[in-house]
Amino acid sequence: MHIKQIDSDVVKESITNSILKSLPDWFGIPEAIEEYGVDSGGKPFFCAFDGEVPIGFLYLKETGHHTVELAVMGVLREYHRQGIGRKLFEEAREKARQMGYSFMQIKTVQMGRYDVYDATNRFYLSLGFKELEVFPNLWDEWNPCQIYIMFIGE
Repeated sequence: MHIKQIDSDVVKESITNSILKSLPDWFGIPEAIEEYGVDSGGKPFFCAFDGEVPIGFLYLKETGHHTVELAVMGVLREYHRQGIGRKLFEEAREKARQMGYSFMQIKTVQMGRYDVYDATNRFYLSLGFKELEVFPNLWDEWNPCQIYIMFIGE
């Protein structure tokens, strides 16, 4: 397994769509998958490969002068719990530091709502993210938005 930063917006969109479509428990809305793919353009984008096959990705999005968001992350289910998400995050965090950001944030569904998202929450907490705030109706009443934040440096 190796990680590469991807520069081509066409390749970013293709990887995003392919991996997210394979993860319906987390990404079940086709329009949202398409939006993630389009939104990946121009953003710092990291992809994990098994040989030449993309198996996971994430990209960053500026949300403030000092803050970058881990906008979306996906790892093929058969590669879960092998450290791939952590390695992607570490690459992205280093890039965010180099770009001069001080904070990183992530949005996910609040802990205690769905088992699959509880595992996601535990993963982000294990990376060192801290709870910032819950927005009960940012997405909808069934999916309260938990925001986590992390100080990544000066």
